Amino acid sequence: MATVVLKDVGKSYGDVVISKNINMEINDGEFVVFVGPSGCGKSTLLRMIAGLEDITTGELTIDGKRMNEIPPSERDIGMVFQSYALYPHFTVEDNMSFGLKLAGHKKNEIKPKVSDVAEVLQLKHLLDRKPKALSGGQRQRVAIGRTLVADPGVYLLDEPLSNLDAGLRVQMRIEISRLHKRLKKTMIYVTHDQVEAMTLADKIVVLDAGYIAQIGKPLELYHYPQNRFVAGFIGSPKMNFLPVKVTAIEPDRLEVELPSPNKKRAWIPVDTTGVKPDSIVSLGIRPEHLLPAELGDVTLEGNITVVEQLGNETQIHIDIPSIKSQLVYRQNDVILVEEGTEFSVGLPLHRCHIFKEDGTACRRLFKELGV
Repeated sequence: MATVVLKDVGKSYGDVVISKNINMEINDGEFVVFVGPSGCGKSTLLRMIAGLEDITTGELTIDGKRMNEIPPSERDIGMVFQSYALYPHFTVEDNMSFGLKLAGHKKNEIKPKVSDVAEVLQLKHLLDRKPKALSGGQRQRVAIGRTLVADPGVYLLDEPLSNLDAGLRVQMRIEISRLHKRLKKTMIYVTHDQVEAMTLADKIVVLDAGYIAQIGKPLELYHYPQNRFVAGFIGSPKMNFLPVKVTAIEPDRLEVELPSPNKKRAWIPVDTTGVKPDSIVSLGIRPEHLLPAELGDVTLEGNITVVEQLGNETQIHIDIPSIKSQLVYRQNDVILVEEGTEFSVGLPLHRCHIFKEDGTACRRLFKELGV
């Protein structure tokens, strides 16, 4: 068992606050991802769990035992860093077994463990090689293997794929996911890449300037963000935001005036608690939820500024003159359009989000399939 609980955890350096009021419970066997922009405090939070940073306020427990004063070596955790940190003069086998040797394990205990982990990570044929003879992906697997042989209760992974190229990142992401399913151990993973977060996590913790912006399953965060920050961070390309004026309010929907020359109006099905009449709110719509003009409930018109042809999909950037802002339209397959021409997109009202003046979301009343 390895349940990690943080209660009112905070970290500061003098007057500089890095993390504040962090409350979460990570259940045994969960794969939890800390995600957020650079400087949001995700690596600091991981280092506090590891014991590499002191906790300024609050309490950390692992399996019910207070860990604030416990040194890293006694926390039953294993850590994989962004840097491989391999000994260049050691072989793969020596790198993987070094921690066990330091801990006083016998040779006849170490060799089977290294062999088993090497089999899992497809490194068995490389055990006699040194790091300079390995690819980036192989080196990262060795770094992960070094942690696996210790068999800790909690695995901490601090941006382990950021040094790899795009193809290797995808491959290693799949391998880490398979590894978690096989080991069924608690894993806490830090990344700034929301694609990694969405594909790996059982639960995502989105951090913003040291605070928790939202905790939830990947699809919950995607379909039901609690605030504009989460809505803009989760999803690639990020969610489109349009300033709209509230013109009428009912308990389960509100009418807004869209940014168009003829001032089109539309009813959005959301919980309107806390929305003020005549206020300017943000209407959010994901690029992939926009439709061809003839299929939408209402249309928005603009001029194409950029077309990104990716083969499997097309992303069209549209300038909306009335708000001096851009809208990104994303659709599968190839759409043959030219930059500088006029273009219209359809707005499906049941897919729209509304964010109040303070950035908090109005609860969406449309239920997404399976969420």
